[in-house]
Amino acid sequence: MAVTDYDVKDTALADLGQDRINWAAQEMPVLRQIKERFAREKPLQGVRIAACLHVTSETANLMRALKAGGAEVALCASNPLSTQDDVAASLVIHDGIPVYAIKGEDKDTYYAHLEATLASGPHFTMDDGCDLVTLLHQQRHDLLPGIFGGTEETTTGVIRLRAMAEDGVLAYPVIAVNDALTKHMFDNRYGTGQSTIDAILRATNVLLAGKTVVVAGYGWCGRGVASRARGMGAHVVVTEINPLKALEAVMDGFAVMPMREAARVGDIFITVTGNINVLDAQHYALMKDGAILCNAGHFNVEINIPALESAAREKRMGRPFIEQYTVEGGRSINLLAEGRLVNLAAAEGHPSAVMDMSFANQALSVEYMLQHKGQMKAGVYPVPEAIDQEIARLKLEAMGMQIDTLTPEQERYLNSWREGT
Repeated sequence: MAVTDYDVKDTALADLGQDRINWAAQEMPVLRQIKERFAREKPLQGVRIAACLHVTSETANLMRALKAGGAEVALCASNPLSTQDDVAASLVIHDGIPVYAIKGEDKDTYYAHLEATLASGPHFTMDDGCDLVTLLHQQRHDLLPGIFGGTEETTTGVIRLRAMAEDGVLAYPVIAVNDALTKHMFDNRYGTGQSTIDAILRATNVLLAGKTVVVAGYGWCGRGVASRARGMGAHVVVTEINPLKALEAVMDGFAVMPMREAARVGDIFITVTGNINVLDAQHYALMKDGAILCNAGHFNVEINIPALESAAREKRMGRPFIEQYTVEGGRSINLLAEGRLVNLAAAEGHPSAVMDMSFANQALSVEYMLQHKGQMKAGVYPVPEAIDQEIARLKLEAMGMQIDTLTPEQERYLNSWREGT
């Protein structure tokens, strides 16, 4: 069915986007199996889904799976710089899915696109960063009675949702897809780790070997970034506020120190904390000439860009995706991708093989919430363990891997308390 309401850069890019989507699909066997089942069973028939996600080839395969299941889907970008314009065009032209996303869109356009996605009157939200849910709760109370569930893709969004639930304002149940083991242990660690390093190399073409890379935050994303940077020959420094995570970083062989100390020695700084002003004016004053700053957290607030602008005597484009600020003493500080998600703004985001599991969680969580419609109160819920285990099983099967199963004797032993030393 032809789509008449959409906003993409250029529909002439649709064939290129289709090739990109199909290429990604080859590395997404779990989602492919779900799509095939959805096409047979139509478990989402008649359900309207408003999705605010990074508009990439991997996301496109999720949209196709949801549509195969009978859903009516509208999609907008969850970040102004993460859209792949050819993919957006392909979803409109070849898949009949309304898309509102243009790479580089300004803030007003970004929020207009969120509004357009909500115009369908969704039954279900699918968010990455919680902007769509926040807009609903702040400005579109009229739509809330018709919404019976949602999912959230990323750590930052889950943090915001839990704050909403704590304040008693979250109006419907949301499954925290980010917290599924088959999401954060793989997507956050291996996906963010590889794609962040990929983006830095694409944007700068610097040699990482011998450089000092400062990773702010040692959650699953930070672990991945730190390990990949070390694998490229970098000296890695971790900064943390959590003593347990800091201790883990030490035990993993990384130097750990406060940012005020790391600022003096770092060549490349990567923020992955989900918090505000992790890199600030006090740190810029200490940095080396030529320091490179980038962010792999969801929002561009982790680097205090206004403070960097204030400190600068001059600003110029060093090369695509690099803004070079000249500060006190003639030093240059280089900001990548406007401080936005560097792996999506300056590269292609996570490899499709890890997004396969993340988006399988999205698809199956939607199905689960539909099956339990009316049974879940407003709040933030984990992905059911059975879904997590099934996705892992399907992934192993697709990789040609087999594992052991418990014998009846072993099951009896594990369920008994009588046998001991």
